[in-house]
Amino acid sequence: MQVLLWLVPSVVVTVLAMLWVAWLGREGRGEVDREVAVRRLASALEPDARTARRRRPAPGYAAPPPAADRSTGIAVRPSRRVS
Repeated sequence: MQVLLWLVPSVVVTVLAMLWVAWLGREGRGEVDREVAVRRLASALEPDARTARRRRPAPGYAAPPPAADRSTGIAVRPSRRVS
């Protein structure tokens, strides 16, 4: 137990720092008007004409998907090398 006593100063400093930051952050950024908040939300949700023009369909893959092996439920090593 005495070996851990060297941790006490750092724990005390950490707790005091957390309390100090919590006390400073109590007031927050203040109240935001409801109409202003609704306007900000609407502008964030409406699609932008510039970004809508830039959107293109995702490109396809150059190689076809590999053929799926039929699963038999038994682990068998392949007899020939697959490349």
